[in-house]
Amino acid sequence: MGNLPINIGEFASSTELNVVMRMIWGSTLGSDEEKNEEIGGVFRELMGKYVDTSAEPNISDFFPWLARFDLQGIEAKMEGMRKAVDNIFEPIIKEGVRIVSEKSGSVSNGDEKKDFLQILLELKERDDARRSLDFQAIKAMLLDIVIGGTDTTATMVEWVMTTLLDNPEIMKKVQKELEEIVGIINIVEEFHLPKLSYLDAVVKETFRLYPALPLLVPRCPTNTTQVGGYTIPKGTRVLLNIYAIHRDPQLWDNPLEFRPERFLDQTSGLDYTGNDHRFLPFGSGRRICAGIPLAEKMLIYILSSLLHSFDWHLPEGKNLDLSDKFGIVTKKNVPLIVVPAQRLSKYELYQ
Repeated sequence: MGNLPINIGEFASSTELNVVMRMIWGSTLGSDEEKNEEIGGVFRELMGKYVDTSAEPNISDFFPWLARFDLQGIEAKMEGMRKAVDNIFEPIIKEGVRIVSEKSGSVSNGDEKKDFLQILLELKERDDARRSLDFQAIKAMLLDIVIGGTDTTATMVEWVMTTLLDNPEIMKKVQKELEEIVGIINIVEEFHLPKLSYLDAVVKETFRLYPALPLLVPRCPTNTTQVGGYTIPKGTRVLLNIYAIHRDPQLWDNPLEFRPERFLDQTSGLDYTGNDHRFLPFGSGRRICAGIPLAEKMLIYILSSLLHSFDWHLPEGKNLDLSDKFGIVTKKNVPLIVVPAQRLSKYELYQ
């Protein structure tokens, strides 16, 4: 990284995307780094467009009879993105089909590693119609994982770094914890993560003030029901304002204050499981986010690596911007551009 300014959001997005792609089709594409990098570049561009277009108000949602005219061109834009995604997925799926076909005709090796795509393609071949998948369902699932598993986590990396730069005394506490647990002559490894309780509290406090999905994913009741004295008709689209709940002064002391210590009380029950309705960054109940374990581990790992390996400061003459813009995902108005400086004692640890 040197001492050149870097865009934290773009850096985190690239890192997340590389991890998710290797998880989904790593064995299928093998060690083709050039191909993975090419796919990653296209996806980074598509993700931003996809999220922005999904959040764009569409008059056809309010007047369905206008949908066929596509007055705002939203349907045309989404169709263009769908074709771009198909152009990425189809060659990968075709290669996956070839590999699965070859394996099915050979002696099975119990130690053989499969990526997620190969598992989905094996499910497609099942005779049980209830459990089999078609290619369209496989593409939709892959797209959900790529977008859901990268954009929100990268956004939260940027918000955590922003809040720490705005609270340098808290950043020092995080780095002190890292020095004590990891050591200044080591790099962060996975087994360190469960011990980083203060960093975990910082992440949760950031989720409280800047939830990645401020309205969560829309809910839709299958039957007319009563909630809090209100009748919710069957088929109604319900949005939960988590942003407002997390800043409600009736639920939180000094809700606008960034204070990670509120999450260090082990008796509070404030975790990501959705059991305490004051804190629901990943939702709750049967529709809670399925990717919590991956998101939590990746978020802590990226942040701990950045904060342990480097000191961070803003470029000379630049001020920190904490404003956000409304959308499906709570993005910063101004991207976080920061300058890293080496912290570790040995240069070899950066290789």
